[in-house]
Amino acid sequence: MKVSREQAALNRERIVDVAARLFREKGYDGIGVADLMKNAGLTHGGFYGHFASKEDLMIEACQHALNKSLEGWRAKVASDPQRALPAIIDSYLTARHRDQPGGGCPAAAMGTDVARMSPGARPAFTQATRQQFALLEGLLPEGGPDGTQERRRQQAISTFAAMVGAMVLARSIDDEALSMEILDAVKAQLLPE
Repeated sequence: MKVSREQAALNRERIVDVAARLFREKGYDGIGVADLMKNAGLTHGGFYGHFASKEDLMIEACQHALNKSLEGWRAKVASDPQRALPAIIDSYLTARHRDQPGGGCPAAAMGTDVARMSPGARPAFTQATRQQFALLEGLLPEGGPDGTQERRRQQAISTFAAMVGAMVLARSIDDEALSMEILDAVKAQLLPE
C-alpha cells in the first residue's frame, strides 16, 4: 500500500523525533535501526525509504535535538531576558536533566558519538554549538574590563563547556552524592551569589 506524501513526511518526522530521544538515551551504538523503527511504530523495512544509513538518521536526529535545545533556551530569553542566563544554567545542572538524557542536551548525550562518526556528522553539531555560544554571549554583561567582546565569548564558551562536562561526569558515576556535588559545584561557579 502506497503512503501519501503527507503521511511519508509525518513518518519521517516521527522517526527523527524518536531517534533524537533514543540516541540521547542509549547512544549511537546502543540502539539498532529495527528498534528505532519499532519505537516509531513503523516497520524496519521502511527505514531505507527515508534514510540512506543509520548515520544519516543520527545526523538529522542530532540537528533536530540541537534545534529543540536552542528553542528552549530562546524561550527562556524571550520570557525573562534578565534572568535567562541563570535560568538556563539552573535548569541544565539538575538531577532531572541528568536522569532524563532522552529529553536533554544533545551535546552532553551525543557529543562523543558525533566525534567518532564521519566528518559529515559534525557540521550540524558545530553550527548549533556556535549558536549556543552566541546566545550565551548575548546574555553576559557588557562593559568593564571583563565586558569586552572577546572576554564575553570566552566566558560563553567556558560556561557551556563547564555545563556539558559537569553533566557528562554526573551521568558517568554511580555515587549519587558525588554526582549531585559535581552539578552543584559547577552551578555555584557559574552562578556566584
